[in-house]
Amino acid sequence: MKRILLVNKFYYPRGGDCTAVLTTEELLKAHGHQVAVFSMQYPDNISSPWESYFPKEISFSAPQLSGKVRAAMRLFRPADVVAKFERLLNDFRPDAVHLHNIHSYLSPAVAQVACRKGVRVVWTMHDYKLICPAYSCLRNGAPCELCLANRSSVFTCRCMKNSCAASLLAWMEALYWNRRKLERTTDTFISPSAFLKEKMVSAGYRPQQIEVLHNFMYRQPPPPAEKADYYCYVGRLSEEKGVASLLEAAKQLPYPLKIIGDGPLRDSLKRQYPQAHIEFTGQLPSDRVLSAVQRARFLVMPSIWYENNPYSIIEALCTGTPVLGARIGGIPELIDAGRNGDLFTPGDVHDLRAKIVSAFRRFSVSCPYEEIAAAAQNKFDAEAFYERLIKVYDR
Repeated sequence: MKRILLVNKFYYPRGGDCTAVLTTEELLKAHGHQVAVFSMQYPDNISSPWESYFPKEISFSAPQLSGKVRAAMRLFRPADVVAKFERLLNDFRPDAVHLHNIHSYLSPAVAQVACRKGVRVVWTMHDYKLICPAYSCLRNGAPCELCLANRSSVFTCRCMKNSCAASLLAWMEALYWNRRKLERTTDTFISPSAFLKEKMVSAGYRPQQIEVLHNFMYRQPPPPAEKADYYCYVGRLSEEKGVASLLEAAKQLPYPLKIIGDGPLRDSLKRQYPQAHIEFTGQLPSDRVLSAVQRARFLVMPSIWYENNPYSIIEALCTGTPVLGARIGGIPELIDAGRNGDLFTPGDVHDLRAKIVSAFRRFSVSCPYEEIAAAAQNKFDAEAFYERLIKVYDR
């Protein structure tokens, strides 16, 4: 059995990257592997036997200048991170180091350390940080690929918080941790979508160094249930998720809509869309979310940014719930239009409204919900994911 060291900047169910780390850890342990974790100290972290190795928490919004300086140092050659990571490598002696989200709070210095010690380095991409210093390939509410050719665009366009200082720091980080340096210290990059791999190749990364491996369904989905007369959205209420276009389309339709999740736009969206048939549930426990998705006629993913391989779509399909998704990023890879859902033009309210009406006609009692669930559970099977992951570790 292998000894695997998982690395991520946070160690609690915070987002897709953390979900991937926690579920991969569980999957590897279930197959008898020894797994260690390296993360940053953080109050919300799950208790871990490895937490004594975690470097101290830093914050880029620290009130004191000294705190901001410490945070900035983490972007480049953080001595505290390197020292603690070297100690963990020496004590645990992993066969492979599997990186996830490490920029800013840990830094790619950990890849260099592992590479120097002859440990295989695998790195899963959960966003576009290696090709877009601002992470999202999004500018002024629309996809942007300027940085694929010239990373200085993050500064000239003030892509980080519309701040010259933050954008300059992001540009400097991209120059320091450039493609050639990252390729030298990483054996294999894992891309959860073919779309992300395509963008990485466009930015100069070698295609033979990138393995496409979709996320997996990390828990046993309930069998398809009797559908209720509503559709739903699950996710963060923020600009890049395109929720406003969904609500604009929904307000003139009679169908009940559940908006499940929280985020910076929640209060303003609730004020702007007070219609009785639109329900904002707020954040719900994961089991209630899955139950709500399971009983929905279909789920809508209206993103306007390059979604990678969203868990919400995978969970919906595995419960037999069709998905109406924006034709952007990695979303079309998950949806077989006419079979398990449909696609619409991102940000196009008229197209989305028409597709919602069509979906209520098509995804009715006669819809093969069980077939949708079976096909998705086969495609996103945890054991199939495990077998491919082990092959990546073995290369």
